[in-house]
Amino acid sequence: MIVIRARAVLLTLHGVRVRVRVPVLLIASGPEWARMVPSERVRLFGRVEKPHRGELLAAVVLVRGPPAVLSGPSRLQRAAEGVRARLRAAVEHLPAAQRGVLPGMVVGDTSRLDPEIAEEFRTAGLTHLLVVSGANLAIVTGAVLGLCRLAGLGRRRAPPVAACAVLVFVLIVRPEPSVLRATVMGMIGLLAYFSGRPRQGVPMLSAAVLVLVLADPALSRSYGFALSTLATAGLLLLAPRWRTRLARRLPGPVADALAVAVAAEIAVAPVLVMLSGEIGVVSVAANLLAAPAVPPATLLGALAAAIATVSVPVARVVAWPAGLAVGWIVWVARAAASLPYATIPWRPGGLGAVGLLAAGGAAVLVLRSRRLRLAVAAALGGVLAAVVALRAIAPGWPPPGWLLVACDVGQGDALVLAAGPRRAVVVDAGPDPRAVDGCLDRLGVRDVPLLVLTHPHADHVDGVPGVRDGRSVRLVLTTPRGPGRERRFTGDLRTRPAKAGEHWTLGSLSLDVLGPPSAGPRLRPDDDGTTINDSSVVLVARSPGFSALLAGDVERDAQEALASLVPHVSVLKVPHHGSASQAPAFLAAAHAPVALVSVGRDNDYGHPSGKTLGLLQQLGSRIHRTDREGDIAIVRTAGGMAVVARR
Repeated sequence: MIVIRARAVLLTLHGVRVRVRVPVLLIASGPEWARMVPSERVRLFGRVEKPHRGELLAAVVLVRGPPAVLSGPSRLQRAAEGVRARLRAAVEHLPAAQRGVLPGMVVGDTSRLDPEIAEEFRTAGLTHLLVVSGANLAIVTGAVLGLCRLAGLGRRRAPPVAACAVLVFVLIVRPEPSVLRATVMGMIGLLAYFSGRPRQGVPMLSAAVLVLVLADPALSRSYGFALSTLATAGLLLLAPRWRTRLARRLPGPVADALAVAVAAEIAVAPVLVMLSGEIGVVSVAANLLAAPAVPPATLLGALAAAIATVSVPVARVVAWPAGLAVGWIVWVARAAASLPYATIPWRPGGLGAVGLLAAGGAAVLVLRSRRLRLAVAAALGGVLAAVVALRAIAPGWPPPGWLLVACDVGQGDALVLAAGPRRAVVVDAGPDPRAVDGCLDRLGVRDVPLLVLTHPHADHVDGVPGVRDGRSVRLVLTTPRGPGRERRFTGDLRTRPAKAGEHWTLGSLSLDVLGPPSAGPRLRPDDDGTTINDSSVVLVARSPGFSALLAGDVERDAQEALASLVPHVSVLKVPHHGSASQAPAFLAAAHAPVALVSVGRDNDYGHPSGKTLGLLQQLGSRIHRTDREGDIAIVRTAGGMAVVARR
């Protein structure tokens, strides 16, 4: 899926043409859209929807099919795209991770970035290194000014040269709002901080915020804009004082780097908690370790991009040491992301941000009072002793004899069926590689003989890299209605479509495919969500004393078509995260005493629906939800079947 924010759009609605200059959000898919260049004029067809939540958009358009190009990009944009293409050619000889990250750091080109690496950078708190930011611009500007001084240019002639370099740099990385915002904020923050005049930086930052918001009011609702502003404010207000204190005990460069990293991290923490519901524990250390490699990677990468416009073979020579620097950054991200408790869960949203600020205020008070420090230390010691005692006497995870586990992967599905020692069948992978990888690690799964991807929606297939991390995946089963988004994650794996009526046996576990029928229409890029949901692979899993109906995201129409085939089962994985589109006959046919709802906390879809929960209760099913209970295991016990939650 590709999201494009377009301006100056001419909409034709019911034969009436409407020209709008307020942004229109285009949601499209297909390789033709991925190859689009800024300033191209195209004609497209799609369904116009009303924006939700008061967004500053004229409309949302669900695009159908490829674009029809009316006119190509401008000369400047063609030249900029040529630079990006030649840089991609110059890094082609580098390892996969390096050739995906380096263009992103230098020119903002993330087209070859592996989603698994992107997730590792996010966990390590290094996401800002994957895109062009104010720090990149400061590095390039500083290098240009240094060259101007070596060339003998004075104070009057050097700034215009640097300004031209900035304009060219912004053009190449594409003048998107995020790039322009990072340019303004990064230059102000770094200039004010490193010049030693933070008092002038605060008025400059305030003026920049006002100008940017007046120029583009949508920035007032942008989390990216808030993060940029807060990070710059942290550099201006917190870093100078902390650097002075740290310099009393640490060498100057170390004090500088530590003050900058900690100040920026603390300043943006409340907004990050609102977005992710997590607190990064290793991000400061990861940024300190990665920081020395950022300037050489950026400068050598920019030099390679410039040389590539003349000679790609020579640019490859320059890109090689840049790749080494990027390799170090990638190693830091992977090492930090692999650490236990690299992030810790926290309540998302506004309450989470307020709670984090309150916790920070309390921590400051405790650190300033010797009595409070002693009291808190004693309390924490008692809690630690209690936790150790509970861990010693409480059963661990996974519970012995587990048969099925619904992994807590947020708003998505990831189910694990035991198929032998350290072996399991995985049905869907959720939206987050890290979440499903952690779930499988906790279960000790190392061999996946069968991975079933019920349908090609992101909340079911984007976590596939996490399933593959350190595990062998022998076969992938997909919907017979045609390939989709999962191809980018499973291209090198043996893959085949599921067939209705098919039977699989893996040890004591058996699987029967109920649907969808192979004879149905194949999926197309312009299919709506319901059509794709109804193409879900529906399975019945059985092992001694246990059976489960795993229904993917099928909605009412597909459920009604399958209702006559549904057997009585022990467990029902409620379709489509408990949405309101359910066929009562389908749910009733399962006759399941346990209903599992795989759903994300505080999701935007209203899942699970109160209507569906009420229907399940009327049918006598006990409802268990991953958003409230975490990982949920179905366990075989001496007395029958039991449900054990990890949270």
